[in-house]
Amino acid sequence: MRGFGKGLVAVAIMVSGCGAAPVRDAPAAASIAGANSFQDRTVALHNRERSIVGVPPLMWDSTLAAGAASYARSLALRGAFAHSDRRTRGGVGENLWMGTRGAFSVEQMIGSWASEKRMFVPGLFPRVSRTGNWSAVGHYSQMIWPTTTRVGCALASSQLADYLVCRYAPAGNIDGRRVP
Repeated sequence: MRGFGKGLVAVAIMVSGCGAAPVRDAPAAASIAGANSFQDRTVALHNRERSIVGVPPLMWDSTLAAGAASYARSLALRGAFAHSDRRTRGGVGENLWMGTRGAFSVEQMIGSWASEKRMFVPGLFPRVSRTGNWSAVGHYSQMIWPTTTRVGCALASSQLADYLVCRYAPAGNIDGRRVP
């Protein structure tokens, strides 16, 4: 299995350092029709992309969301931006996003992952990118991975940055498997 989106998404704005403010759960305004809660919005955003390529919708998983929340808080507290250790996730995929606190909606955060589809080509993973580098489309390919059935996401903030973590089960981005 490969890593999940090792590079940063170009839309994410990096900030240097991390202030001493306590970590908070970041609020966001709804803009998906009929989706008001963070949970509803994140699932709807993922499922919109999945419906375009004809794969079944994802369901929300509270256990994945709890793990994502714990890791998002950890990133915000440390002012770090790196994937969790794959061995501790037990077959769960992970997408990360980081940007200036309060500057981006959840739709923009997840939309940055979805925007990778412009570089995506269907095929056998990892040969799914027009650039020749699978990590250029790794967030998107995890979002649309055909055998992934569940997602759980969380958002936490430091004084300077918002951190979005989404976890997926079963994990995608597996070498030799077809991506639609």
